[in-house]
Amino acid sequence: MDKRIIALIGVILLVALSILVVWPKGLNLFGHEIKMHLGLDLQGGVQLVYRIKTNELQGKIPEEAQRETVDLINRRINGLGVSEPLIQGTKVGNDYGVIVELPGINNIDEAKSVIGKTAQLKFYEYDSDNQEKETDLNGSDVIKAIANVAQGSNSTGFSGASPEIELTFTPEGAKKFKDITQRNLQKPIITKLDNEVINIATVQAVISDGKAVITGIKTLKEAKDTAQFINEGALPAPIEIVRENQIGAILGQGSVEKSLVAGLVGLILVAIFMIAYYRILGVFAVFALIIYTLLTLSIFKLVPVTLTLAGIAGFIFSIGSAVDANILVFERYKEEKKKGQSTKEAIENSFTRSWPSIRDSNISSLITAIILFYMSKGLVKGFALTLSIGLMVSMFTAITVTRTFLRVWAKGRA
Repeated sequence: MDKRIIALIGVILLVALSILVVWPKGLNLFGHEIKMHLGLDLQGGVQLVYRIKTNELQGKIPEEAQRETVDLINRRINGLGVSEPLIQGTKVGNDYGVIVELPGINNIDEAKSVIGKTAQLKFYEYDSDNQEKETDLNGSDVIKAIANVAQGSNSTGFSGASPEIELTFTPEGAKKFKDITQRNLQKPIITKLDNEVINIATVQAVISDGKAVITGIKTLKEAKDTAQFINEGALPAPIEIVRENQIGAILGQGSVEKSLVAGLVGLILVAIFMIAYYRILGVFAVFALIIYTLLTLSIFKLVPVTLTLAGIAGFIFSIGSAVDANILVFERYKEEKKKGQSTKEAIENSFTRSWPSIRDSNISSLITAIILFYMSKGLVKGFALTLSIGLMVSMFTAITVTRTFLRVWAKGRA
């Protein structure tokens, strides 16, 4: 089979796959729907601004505490299943803070409860005056915490399932726990999380294997949440919410519609210009532009890219690069035809001689976009990401898709 036909079939299959991905319902892979992820400004959600109480830091500089807080909140939010949250450091007046953006969040109170929990795990014993005394054992001595359900008798005397948390200590923590249990035989040990008692247990024997069990938890969900907090560690300092903004989806929907209309109008005007000026070549360019759009949107869904208004702007901006590459090729084709070359020769030469210009201009733009991505935050980062993807896809469609169309069209022409 002719190589040109094979290439055309490959382009058609690629387009078909892209349509399946871009289709509103999307594909389902392993029970997971491939869908477009929208940012806070498009689908609505909540923005929370926290201030870090740096005056309560213990041996850490504020910048380090801010980085640790961002990382820890990020892990906690991922446990909530929020799609593409944005957590980053900020300044709240003269203090250090953190901005948390949660697109599409429904249970705001749960999110605030999870984010704001300091997760300070501490163990207490009673002194000679029967007063609570904090021990040197705390959450930093725990390697891991596992929530499970223990089978046995409950407080009513009936057999049943009781949620519990198994703690595994570090070697140093195991030694501390052994010493605590040794001096508190037949005495209670109190376990607190954020100064809230979660367990009071009477020591029955010296424990030297570095393991402990927290019982008395009401539900398995509570046990799992508590275990998650212990595993993630404590915030370096308490945080307090200073601002909460609820962003409605109606505003986001209106912005999306305006952006889509702007992009569609731009595409139509470009298509009219290309067809009017380049005739049949312009038709091929329009088809290549449509394929470019399908491929880019497919990548957005597969990565996935969190689409914001700035991201849409980056995508629309990259359309110019896709059109520019075709114009360079077509202008070179016209010059080659004026030299008396055949259609086939003119097409091959036009792509060969246009490629350096297309490559250099797109790579220089791509380098700028990559630097912008790594040096910026928030919406600007989204713009740089979609622009980068658009530039790479535009090079592919200009050099591969458009050339395939022209090679098939040139078959048998003088």
